[in-house]
This record gives sequence, C-alpha cells and structure tokens, in this order.
Amino acid sequence: MIYIYHDFGGTHTTAMAAAYHLKFLSPSSQSLTQKEILAIPFFNKLKKKDAGRLIFHGKDEEGNPVYTIGRRNSKLVIPALKDLCSIFEERYDFDEKIIFSDTSPTVPLAMTFGGLFSRGLGIDFIGVPLLIKGAQKCGNHVYQLVESTKQIAHDNKDQKIITIENKRFQA
Repeated sequence: MIYIYHDFGGTHTTAMAAAYHLKFLSPSSQSLTQKEILAIPFFNKLKKKDAGRLIFHGKDEEGNPVYTIGRRNSKLVIPALKDLCSIFEERYDFDEKIIFSDTSPTVPLAMTFGGLFSRGLGIDFIGVPLLIKGAQKCGNHVYQLVESTKQIAHDNKDQKIITIENKRFQA
C-alpha cells in the first residue's frame, strides 16, 4: 500500500498528516506546541519549485511508504497520477494499492494566510506565527483524517486506487 497525502502547497497539513501517520506526532487532547510543529519534517520548508514532486516521508509500522505532494491549484495532478497508476496496473502487473488523501479541507484560515506570507511572500515574521496558530487549530482534524484514511484503505480490499476527499474534516 502506498499513501499519498496532498493539498495546495504540500508543506503544511500534508507534512502534519505524514508526521501523524508515521507516529512522529502523537495524538493528544492538548494543542501541538510551537516546538513540535516546527520540528515536523518538511513543515514550511518546501518552495514553489517543489510543487508536483512526490516527497517521501518514510514507511509506517506496516511497511507502507508515505508520500506527500503539493498540487498547487491544479485539479489535474491527482487524476493524472491515478491514470498513470491504472496504466502501470494494466500493462505491468503493478499490484500495489494506492491511497490519495486530500488534506485541504483541514486547512484553517490562519494557515492559509500564514502560508501566503511565509512561502508566497517570504515574510516569515508574519507567516510563521499564523502557521503555528493554524497547525494548533487543525492538528486534531489532521490526526482524525489520517486515522480515517488508514481505515478506508484497509476496508476497501478490492479497490486498488482510492481517492479520499475528506470533506467531513472541514476546518
């Protein structure tokens, strides 16, 4: 099984999802601390040139690879990847389940503006505090999204390519 978490930039909620999935972050009733957030691999580190790149974060406890991708505003990236996977499955006996899980619904307004200021405009002294507030606000939603993604992946035994929109985790 291959997990791919995706959103606009691929560096905030996707990084958080990968960190929860790989147990770098633990679920808690407390908000994430600034230190925990800033220690998340790839959190607020990717640039515009990284858009469309699959970023490997590690393997989970079952040995499944976990990736993230920033798709920018293109709604074409995930359908194109799904089609490519279908081609590999049909032509090359590719027998791997792939799960595409959209983290966009979990993004709160503070994180949207934080990403704009920090990644878009390079104004970290405004952007980073907003990103931290946003990450603290959405941390539990992201964790629940990850747990739901894993459950859907395991429940759908016959489906090889799964796309999850996650609208119920709206910020």
